[in-house]
Amino acid sequence: MIRVAINGFGRIGRNTLRAAFGHSQYGKKFEIIAINDLGNTKMLAHLFKYDSIYGKFDGNIEAKDDGIEINGRHIKFFSQVNPSKLPWNNLDIDVVVESTGLFRKREDATQHLEAGAKKVIISAPAKDPDITVVLGVNEHLYDANNHNIISNASCTTNSLAPPVKVLHDTFGINQGFMTTIHSYTG
Repeated sequence: MIRVAINGFGRIGRNTLRAAFGHSQYGKKFEIIAINDLGNTKMLAHLFKYDSIYGKFDGNIEAKDDGIEINGRHIKFFSQVNPSKLPWNNLDIDVVVESTGLFRKREDATQHLEAGAKKVIISAPAKDPDITVVLGVNEHLYDANNHNIISNASCTTNSLAPPVKVLHDTFGINQGFMTTIHSYTG
């Protein structure tokens, strides 16, 4: 079973957990073991349960002193600023989903590896990752033996690259132009 930790329980971290609990392989092939965030567990559990976009989480969630319990599964919570001090080795963490937006440089994301994680997936564009993967476009390039710091690219890239790939593969594209508009996020 792949043991996953989430660093940063904001929008991306909460949606990662929500997607995990909705996946048919959750608890069979992978499981969220721990979450690290500077917020308190009661507030974070509330934000997870009541999402302004996805609505109320269809499950039982309860804040505990050391984490949250979702549908009877306990997830440990930590509140550590420095990723190298997280207990990833003791928890036997395979993958950290780095979703704080703060540790996007290779030397920063490496702190998770130093703490004992085997892989780091950065949920944003990263500086000098082993690979940047856009699902539906280039995931075939991922090499589990050599790629330990993986960037998930940007939201713009993830929305644009898949249809552009289909258009390019089917018709060919010589050049293009695009514009993106972002809401204020932070």
